[in-house]
Amino acid sequence: MHGPDPGSLNDEGGEQTPLPFVLMRGGTSKAVFLRGDMLPKDRDVRDAVILSLFGSPDPRQVDGLGGADLLTSKLAIIDPPTRSDADLDYTFAQVSISEPVVDYDINCGNISAAVGVFAVDEALVDAEEPITTVRIHNTNTGRILLADIPVVGGTAAVEGAYSIHGVPGTGAPIALDFSQTAGGITGTLLPTGNEMDVLDTAIGPAEATIIDLANLTVFLRAETVGMSGTEGPSQINDSHLEAIAAVKEAAATLLGMATDGLTPVPAIVSPPARYTSYGTGDRVETEDIDLVARVVGGRPAVLHKAYPGTLGACTGAAACIPGTTVHDVSTQEREGEIRIGHTSGVMSVQARVSRDTGGWRVEQAAYNRTARRLAEGTAFIRRSTIPEVSTG
Repeated sequence: MHGPDPGSLNDEGGEQTPLPFVLMRGGTSKAVFLRGDMLPKDRDVRDAVILSLFGSPDPRQVDGLGGADLLTSKLAIIDPPTRSDADLDYTFAQVSISEPVVDYDINCGNISAAVGVFAVDEALVDAEEPITTVRIHNTNTGRILLADIPVVGGTAAVEGAYSIHGVPGTGAPIALDFSQTAGGITGTLLPTGNEMDVLDTAIGPAEATIIDLANLTVFLRAETVGMSGTEGPSQINDSHLEAIAAVKEAAATLLGMATDGLTPVPAIVSPPARYTSYGTGDRVETEDIDLVARVVGGRPAVLHKAYPGTLGACTGAAACIPGTTVHDVSTQEREGEIRIGHTSGVMSVQARVSRDTGGWRVEQAAYNRTARRLAEGTAFIRRSTIPEVSTG
């Protein structure tokens, strides 16, 4: 992939600038992949290029590569490693559909799987069969995550028997471990030092657990925001969203963070219950899961149609810690495994924690995804959408 000189985006030479890209699916998400040296260094100009690339803001993103959905309006920026213990740097960007905003304060665990595949297929690592471990430095959290990529014939394997609820068909399983990502945003797994806090919110006192693993997350019980916990996308109303936003803002305030970012990500948890999976209409049975979880996020905030991989890792770890809201609703029976009932089905996470004088330590927070390259080509950025870089 070779792109234009980022500093020449405003130069004369036509009304559009070419920008090579790769489109990849990772888990239940899709993302555009770009090399970092293709983008301008000035943040405002860079974000304007990204918004133009995706066709944002526009509810259909019809004039760009965005998929008009929270799970498909995503960008992965790949750079050479800035740490000796990493194979590459990966920056995740959530591109708003409705606002001219690009958010960098979260990571995507589904797209992280595609990053590992990209690294193998682009020869950013030496491919070894049958498994190549890719050490990914996620710049959003400043932490290393590990991706075990199946390799066949020197490239990332595509075919396999592993299935993911929310993705049609099967593929080669990619193992992701987020155990080394604890404290990426706040410096510690439990930022407040408590397994549970009572937040002072606009809807009144709310019990919640804040955990910083893979993504900074605030876990609240469904009844706190007037939900049953098994809702699908069409069953979330403004009252639910306002209550969830109130808890998220209170958690951010407690942590001394801005309240208008995407983190802490709100996750709504409840005990196992039977419900209908989004998309397929299949039944998720009570006995097949250890808890029910839903995630609300994005701009505007909506209910996720699946479950973010990062939050799967975080949920699994939280379920292992007594006193958290997640542990309280879980009926976990299998040693080291937590089965999360999400909007589109079930996600299994392998999780283990230990405790010493320094507090809780995550030994494992792993799950499997599938990923593959979907397309590669050249996008065209309208020069009229790119602001001039100020030199004054």
